[in-house]
Amino acid sequence: MSAVPKGKLPLPELAAMKQRGDRIVMVTAYDAPGARFAEDAGIDLILVGDTAAMVVLGYEGTTVPVTMDEMVFLARTVARAARRPIVVGDMPFGSYQVSDEDAVRNAIRFFKEARTDAVKLEGAGPSLTRVRAIVGAGIPVMGHIGLTPQSATMLGGFKTQGKTADAARALVEDALALEDAGCFSVVLEAVPAPVAAEITERLHVPTIGIGAGRGCDGQVLVYHDLLGLTEGHLPRFVKRYANLSREIRDALEAYADEVRKGVFPEDEHTYEMPAAELELFRGEHRPEREHQPH
Repeated sequence: MSAVPKGKLPLPELAAMKQRGDRIVMVTAYDAPGARFAEDAGIDLILVGDTAAMVVLGYEGTTVPVTMDEMVFLARTVARAARRPIVVGDMPFGSYQVSDEDAVRNAIRFFKEARTDAVKLEGAGPSLTRVRAIVGAGIPVMGHIGLTPQSATMLGGFKTQGKTADAARALVEDALALEDAGCFSVVLEAVPAPVAAEITERLHVPTIGIGAGRGCDGQVLVYHDLLGLTEGHLPRFVKRYANLSREIRDALEAYADEVRKGVFPEDEHTYEMPAAELELFRGEHRPEREHQPH
């Protein structure tokens, strides 16, 4: 495998990685610590995902409520901390559906205010003109087909897409159309592995899979899911690489217990002052206490 380049990963390098057969690694992040961890781990792309609605902002089962202002704020913190990874701002619901002009205006906010390297938007069809307009404004665009969470209600919920021959063919056509519109990469979410492999074979730009099998050029997972910060039911495609939610809870419970018992802080966690200064301090305040009425 090729050595990891120094400095910001050039966008054309992703296509070169596809040609070489080097796997591309993408993860979500929503703050500076997450970006630094991804940086240190050698991650190639960071997606500031609209999943922030669920994993950061507390909305249950939907990405729709997160606003453009919130996404720009989160993306700015990530872009500030990430040096090598390509940072992609996820355009939230309502930021590009109305018109090409709205799409370009909001993409520019990501590019100018948040200093992301690219943006991502969902779907093909009506989104194709949005992609062309944003790319035409000089902003790289990542596509996203298959299960598109912003339109999950229309898709019948969070379900696998492309399970019939007709639906699979439609996904292939959508992917080719997104490439033709100028996307530098396409995310395939919850797509049967053979369909994702076919799309990957047909496209010149790399595919990033999430629940789409090993045939994709790269993979993406949500930061909170892979670290075990998310609890309860998780999608089939998620693999936990840690169980940090348990460790965090244990640490907080231990802290609360020690505070209540008077164990924390110990001497090693406190600050001293020179004995002479302490004596002077006590001497200055002692007479005042002695003359207080009982």
